[in-house]
Order: sequence, then C-alpha cells, then structure tokens
Amino acid sequence: MDNGHRIVGVMADSIAYELGIEEGDILLAINDTEIKDIFDYQYLVEDEYIEVDILKPDGEVWTYEIEKDPDEDLGLIFESGIIDDYKRCTNQCIFCFIDQMPPGMRETLYFKDDDSRLSFLQGNYITMTNMKDADFERIIKFNLAPINISVQTTNPELRVKMLHNRFAGEVLKYIKMLYEAEVPMNGQVVLCKGYNDGDELRRTIEDLLAVAPVMQSMSVVPSGVTKYREGLCPLLPFSKEDAGEVIDIIEGYQRIAMEKFGTHFVHASDEWYILAEREFPDEDNYDGYIQLENGVGMMRLLIDEFDEALKEYEGDDRVRTVSLATGKLAYPTLASFAEKIKTKFPNVDAKVYMIRNDFFGETITVSGLITGGDLINQLKDKELGETLLIPGNMLKADEDIFLDDITLDVVESDLQIHINVVKSNGELLLKTILGEEDDTSKLGTENHYEL
Repeated sequence: MDNGHRIVGVMADSIAYELGIEEGDILLAINDTEIKDIFDYQYLVEDEYIEVDILKPDGEVWTYEIEKDPDEDLGLIFESGIIDDYKRCTNQCIFCFIDQMPPGMRETLYFKDDDSRLSFLQGNYITMTNMKDADFERIIKFNLAPINISVQTTNPELRVKMLHNRFAGEVLKYIKMLYEAEVPMNGQVVLCKGYNDGDELRRTIEDLLAVAPVMQSMSVVPSGVTKYREGLCPLLPFSKEDAGEVIDIIEGYQRIAMEKFGTHFVHASDEWYILAEREFPDEDNYDGYIQLENGVGMMRLLIDEFDEALKEYEGDDRVRTVSLATGKLAYPTLASFAEKIKTKFPNVDAKVYMIRNDFFGETITVSGLITGGDLINQLKDKELGETLLIPGNMLKADEDIFLDDITLDVVESDLQIHINVVKSNGELLLKTILGEEDDTSKLGTENHYEL
C-alpha cells in the first residue's frame, strides 16, 4: 500500500507486543525510510537502535524508539509474506499454462506472478520483463541470489514474439548486468516446437554458457499443452525423434561445459528421456540435482533412493495389496518398482494405475496435475487393495484439496478406500508399500519428486 503496510498480527511476547502495537495498525516507516517490501524491512530492523512510525486507527502517528539486539525481529505480521503486493506477469507467452486452464477454477490458480523477490524466496522463475534498473540495483544491494530466470531464448526478436512483450528482447542485457555484479543465476528454457528449438536452442545455450559459472545452470523443459487452447497460438507436440535431438544437443554442450567449468551446466528434464525412450542419466550428471524443481533428475533420484532401500531388505512372506495412482510420466518407473518388490516379497501386490488426464487433456502427463475427478472416474471399478497411495503434489500446498476443488475426503468416500498421501522419497515409498509407513500428512510445502 502507498501509505504504509497494514499489520495483521503481532507475535506474542515480541517487541511489538510489549510496546502495544496491534493488529490493524499501519507501519509507515523505519528510521524515516518508507518500507517497500520485506527486504527493506529486514535490512532496517537489523540496527540496534531504530525509530518506527506507526499509524493508529484514530489517525495518530506514534513513533517508537527501540533499542534491541541486532538479530532481534519486531514480531510484526503482514498480509503478504513479502509485505508488498506481488508483481503480476505482463507477458502473453505462447506457452503459458495458466492461459490454457479451463474456466471456473479457484481464483488463485489464474494469478500469474513474475516477481524477482519470489525468485529469491521461493525459487520461482521470472522473465524480468517488468523490471527496471532500480529492481536490479536492489537485487545487488540485498544480495538476492540465486535469481532464477525464464530465458526461453536469447534471440531478442524471437523472445519478443514468444512472450508478446516488446521489452522481452533485453534479457541478455540484464543477465550481463547480474553477471558483472556476480549475482548467481539459474536459467530455464520452455521449448516450443518450431520456435526456440534446434539452432535457436544451440544459440541460447552458447549465450548462457558465456556467462557461466555465474549462471550456474540451465534446464530445458517441453511446453505443456492442454486441451484448452482455443484462440491461442497453435503449438505442436514433440515426437520421439524430436526428444532425441534435444537430448543430443544438450549432451553435446554438457561435454563442453564439463571441460570448461567442471559441471554439466545444461540439463534436459525427465520428460525428454521418457519421450525419447532413453535411460535416465546417472546421478553424477545432475550436478547435485541443481534443477530438481524443474523436473530435472526427479526420476533418477527416486529410482536410486528406492533401489538403495530395497537392497537392505532380505524379503519375507508378508501379504499385502496396495494401489498407486500416477500420471503417464512416472508410470513406467513405478511399475518397475512393483516388479522389483515382487522379487523379495512375492505376496506383496502393488497395483500401479496410470491416470489419464481428462481434465486438462491427455498431453498432460505429470501427477501434480491429476484431479480428484479423474481419480474417481478412473479408479471407481478398480481393485485398490488395502490403501491407495498418491503423491502429495496432487494436493494444494496447505489444504487436502485437488486442482478441481474436490477434497481428499470426497475421493476417499467415493472410492471407499483409505488414501495415503506419500512423501515423495524412494525409501519412504517402499516402506509405505510394504506397510511400514502410514504417513497421510500433507507435504505440499516440501520438494516433491514426480510419482
């Protein structure tokens, strides 16, 4: 807000609580400096002596003189985690997933953020098209790193076309600005067939390699295409041969990067290997899984965790039947897990069901976009055993609800089965299948591998 930031709560026994600052008060300034966001706030409250201006509901402004320890917070709670409003995306990207969602979903699912502060705080990827020089100066001043950048292409004209934003072509200028300030970055390319693939992909990788190792890594992921694209730019699906070409391009530059920097730098997301019907690379190829949140190495990590855990078991004659629901992407891997379990536990039957995404369209293959309705419709006549296992990324981060607003309780009721929300970890998945774990706690705020 222009005239300060509303306080929505005060932590018990905090400095603010002891001073009588209350919910509904408005923070105007600290040390005569207006607060733009959480970074200004944290920077200013680090001083041992501060003056805090608070606007009371009756219109009076109170100034509090505070002496405290340098690392002691005031205990104020604001409406937003960054205190300021989130910055909206100003692009109309040809591949934007939000533009491809059906109408009638909850409002928050249609919000497009493009905020550099969320890039630092939550790992979000940003296009930088709505940023000004002052924003970059703040990144450098507060050392907000790493900054995760949705690059898509370093060809200025092509980037303007793909993002439908006349400012989009300046991405290399800003990347070089961050490079010169030695601000660590990670890049992402959403690949669209006929646009930024082939030689354009080679150009982008080479341009970003030129600012490595400050640019620590980049990932290449395929564009997601739903059935709701009426009136949008046509996008063609990638074929098996296309996926193989993408992998070959990336692996070629990985060899160059290893020679220069000792890292693979550029990574193909798991979808490419599945589409190309190739084996996932070994763990060493993922540079410590630096691009895990972009679906790079999720399956390799899950497989290695599962295999290492299974080695510790001698096997027995326990009897158990469970079911697992997953998307097309992870189905082959989970089906192989079920077979591996059979070798040591012949009476454990893990039935793996691949859920077709009728809600968004069959081209969407990740489990995190499976809805409650699709689970109900496709599993209602299936043998589900003692419990149904689903990954936590199917549910909202802070609530037991699917993308279509169907609750976990409704799915359990309709399917007449206990649903176990599984932590996305290979060892815990194995233990849950074997009946040694029964953790139905939600884990939406943690990292998830693709199950």
